[in-house]
Amino acid sequence: MTTTVLKIGFIGLGIMGTPMARHLAAAGHQLYVHTRSKVPEAILASSATVCASACEVTEQADIIFIMVPDTPDVEAVLFSSAGVAAGIKKSASTKRKVVVDVSSISPIATKAFAQKINALGCDYLDAPVSGGEVGAKNATLSFMVGGTDGVFERVKPLFELMGKNITLVGGNGDGQTAKVANQIIVALNIEAVAEALVFAAKAGADPARVRQALMGGFASSRILEVHGERMIKRTFAPGFRIELHQKDLMLALSTARTLGVSLPNTATAQELFNTCAAHGGKAWDHSAMVKSLEKLANFEIGQKAR
Repeated sequence: MTTTVLKIGFIGLGIMGTPMARHLAAAGHQLYVHTRSKVPEAILASSATVCASACEVTEQADIIFIMVPDTPDVEAVLFSSAGVAAGIKKSASTKRKVVVDVSSISPIATKAFAQKINALGCDYLDAPVSGGEVGAKNATLSFMVGGTDGVFERVKPLFELMGKNITLVGGNGDGQTAKVANQIIVALNIEAVAEALVFAAKAGADPARVRQALMGGFASSRILEVHGERMIKRTFAPGFRIELHQKDLMLALSTARTLGVSLPNTATAQELFNTCAAHGGKAWDHSAMVKSLEKLANFEIGQKAR
């Protein structure tokens, strides 16, 4: 079966963006890229065309992906003088473009961004991802998508090059809402695993064997499997940085305040992340939340209980 070669833009080539863009290029699509920092060697070695701005990417591409850290970054990519909106206006193409924001940002801001892009005659999907750096490298990301059915179906084959679990959640903003919900669950599971292992270790049990035992029961989870091992082995090089999870929980808490919803345990998880950041750990992996609980217990997993 012959694959149609598409003109794809990718803006933001960080830890997540680089492997995602590589999957698109490896599938034979024509890729136009832009990033604030140095273009990674892996991208330079591909067939991708490096562009000077988001505007230039958008002029060339028909489907434009954005993967940047936070809401203000997406807004700048979209609406700065050399941004995506400017590229839409300058483009000579008669094909209707699609902007796909795969960043994790505010659901409320996303709805406003989508309306402004739609007003320019361009479609918009918010499609934040879960799965971290490993998922990006292995093309096993989960996509939570907000937008219309038709636009989703147009872009879905590209999502399938980068991920496995791809769900159209609802309209614009609903993808971001699903991602915020995901981050609440992940944070609270990390906190639960960390509490359990600190408790077990200080009680004198071997935390590695406790984890092994729990993996066979109802408490088993992906967080216990992966991050529980990180906590025990003290491997906190980031797959997903604490500062990024702080950002996501701030989105949860600020949106909840707007909605009049109480998220007490989310607030607690955020305070534990804040403790890590205060001790120089904003770039640690989010599994290092355990360190804040260890400080409260005056006991580190791996010590011998007295």
